[in-house]
Amino acid sequence: MLKLYYLPGACSIVPHTALVWSGLDFVAEAATRELIKSPEYLALNPQGQVPLLVDGDWTLTQNTAIIDYLNDLVPQANIHGGGDARSQARARQWLAFANSDLHPAIGLIFGAARLADGDDAQAKFKEKAKAKVIGLYASINNALANSDYLSGSVITAADVYVYTTLRWAESLRIDLSQYAHLPAFYQRVENNAGVQTVLKQQGLI
Repeated sequence: MLKLYYLPGACSIVPHTALVWSGLDFVAEAATRELIKSPEYLALNPQGQVPLLVDGDWTLTQNTAIIDYLNDLVPQANIHGGGDARSQARARQWLAFANSDLHPAIGLIFGAARLADGDDAQAKFKEKAKAKVIGLYASINNALANSDYLSGSVITAADVYVYTTLRWAESLRIDLSQYAHLPAFYQRVENNAGVQTVLKQQGLI
């Protein structure tokens, strides 16, 4: 049976949702900051991060890798939206954007205390980082101008990742009010049955 380690509210929401969509048998274990730095966990994932997927005696890390693996195991689950090669490639493009651009940019804000000394320097650092994050959502808003989801009419793992970053942006009080299409998108993703299941399992609602 598959096992997923996650931190509640972290980016591991995405593979957790993909697992629910897949219909595969799995267990999800809420980790702690202490657990992911323990020798036992580091033996499985030397980076000391989540998500971590365990499949028997085999382990896999990194969101995009785990999601692709689940999609390969159960292609009919349409984790990348199904459809033709181009539509699935578009879903993967947005997944990569969320993972490689949005997530690290928001991570700078969370990590300001490690990257700047003193309250004033940290405040200035956060403001610059927030400005960068706000700019990154422009292309997302544009993509949603004529479709419900980033790659069309079907929800994909990429949408769940962007939704997760929007949860973080809200907690950080990043003002995204200039983007008219984000609120309805946020609600559509949150209303998805699989997303609802994960939010409840992680104690987020």
